[in-house]
Amino acid sequence: MAMNFKRMVRICAFIFSAIFLLIGNKVYGQDKSWLTPFEIDTSHSATPSECMAYYERLAATYSQIQIMPLGATDGGYTLQTVFCTNEPNMDPIYLHRQGKAIILINNAIHPGEPEGVDATMMLFRDLMQNPELKSLLDRVVFVCIPMYNLGGANNRNKYSRASQNGPDEYGFRGNAKNYDLNRDCIKTDTREARLFNQLITWLDPDLLVDNHTSNGADYQHTMTLLATQADKLGGESGKFLRDKMLPEVYSAMKKKHWDMVPYINVHGTNVSEIPSFIDDPRYTSGYAALHQIIGLVPETHMLKPFPQRVKSTYDLMVVLGEFLYKSGNKIRNIKAIDRLNIANAEQFPIRWASDRTRSEKVHFKGYESEMLKSGVSGKERMFFDRSKPFEKDIPFYSYCIASDTVQKPKAYIIPQAWEDVIRRLEWNGVAMEVLQKDTIMTLSAYFIKQYQSSPSPYEGHYLHYGVVADKKEIRVACRKGDFYIPCNQSKNRYIIETLEPNAPDAFFAWNYFDSILMQKEGYSAYVFEDQAAKMLENDPELKAAFEKAKSTDNALNSSGEAQLDWVYKHSPYYEPSHNRYPVYRLEF
Repeated sequence: MAMNFKRMVRICAFIFSAIFLLIGNKVYGQDKSWLTPFEIDTSHSATPSECMAYYERLAATYSQIQIMPLGATDGGYTLQTVFCTNEPNMDPIYLHRQGKAIILINNAIHPGEPEGVDATMMLFRDLMQNPELKSLLDRVVFVCIPMYNLGGANNRNKYSRASQNGPDEYGFRGNAKNYDLNRDCIKTDTREARLFNQLITWLDPDLLVDNHTSNGADYQHTMTLLATQADKLGGESGKFLRDKMLPEVYSAMKKKHWDMVPYINVHGTNVSEIPSFIDDPRYTSGYAALHQIIGLVPETHMLKPFPQRVKSTYDLMVVLGEFLYKSGNKIRNIKAIDRLNIANAEQFPIRWASDRTRSEKVHFKGYESEMLKSGVSGKERMFFDRSKPFEKDIPFYSYCIASDTVQKPKAYIIPQAWEDVIRRLEWNGVAMEVLQKDTIMTLSAYFIKQYQSSPSPYEGHYLHYGVVADKKEIRVACRKGDFYIPCNQSKNRYIIETLEPNAPDAFFAWNYFDSILMQKEGYSAYVFEDQAAKMLENDPELKAAFEKAKSTDNALNSSGEAQLDWVYKHSPYYEPSHNRYPVYRLEF
């Protein structure tokens, strides 16, 4: 039975591949010399060298194709971008002044999910050879990163994507340092992410498309789509995304026989609803939102034949290009309005939660599931029966609400010692001023009172969460060379969500300030006992506070050691820098 099913899958894949090539020849002409490695063998995804050789050939043949290197990756490879434009100048400011919308296509951030690699090679060729598609270049500039994770892409294998239905070989998820690059947009531990930050800042695309492959539950849809969460994106851009862009994109894809649904973040169980995905800034779509850029993450289903997944990815990119052709000016205009409002806004959300009071209906095509006895453990396991397809409307919880907000300060002050943080702000286009002389300022400082850390490493960090901080006004000796970051700029969202310590992807969460959490000086208890007693005897206010603290804290009241420590931490001997977050707020 299993063998027959596998044989049937192979036959279906072969038939689909043949149809794909027939359609391709009709659209792309009869010149077989321009077939991509995938089109020659639809079980094969292009290797990094095959991919770049193809783009180099395109660039040598067509002046509209231009390759721009970004820099070295962790593995020593050169990260490339490829422009497809009928303008001779690749400068984004110039391109926007010419009325061009810019779409940035990112491929192989997870190299085991390579549909975008092959689909984009075909797309860039067809933008040159298909007159109908080439006309899109009158208003749209296509830019791609052919393979973002080159370290992982060169680590080819056929096993790391267990159960995936092709291609025969693919890359590995981790980069040369074994980082998942789709968790690195904020912390930027990798050279790739640092280059990506700088590219987004320089290019300022109107749309970011990050091509992926999904796993999880089984269903009939070939592609699901994760969009930048509209409420998080906010402003006119969020409304436009939800009310205009997504409905038109879904409709256009349906006309191409791809019946999409929103990204299904459900694993190994029956799908009865589609929960909202809170795309924190560590992810590309959430990172794009910090810059008021619409981000889309297509997720083709890993169990569908690879040619089918490539074709749906190709068609989506064409649909998005066509949408930008019609609506690129609108997107740029509302982005400019939103950025102006962001510069002037007073309150900023830093944490989001799904709004379970509102949902919309999505027509879902799934498979009946049942629990069977596992041949491995003998326990129950989930089984999706593809002989029992069904269709029904299910709720999609697309709305989110802000669960935590902060009032922006007039500016943040960061001492020059924290150069790793300063550098990341610079990569993201944050305007900063350098203090020209030593000065004493009255600033607000956070004192970290409690936090939790992940018990095991997450992407190279012990991520902090559940942060509670007190804010106090103090006098700070700022030095010449420290950085003044005004909060009257369009980068306010990036500034606030990285510098407010209780934001989920703040630099504090990613351990950039951990040195302040360790006390550097202490006391010898047998000596300090006498000093502490004298302080309590000579300071009635300290004594009253001490007694009150003991009366409300049983643990403190029952421990002599804890009581001595309490007195120490309320004395002049206790170091003021312990747990003091070294990013200060200049309030209005």
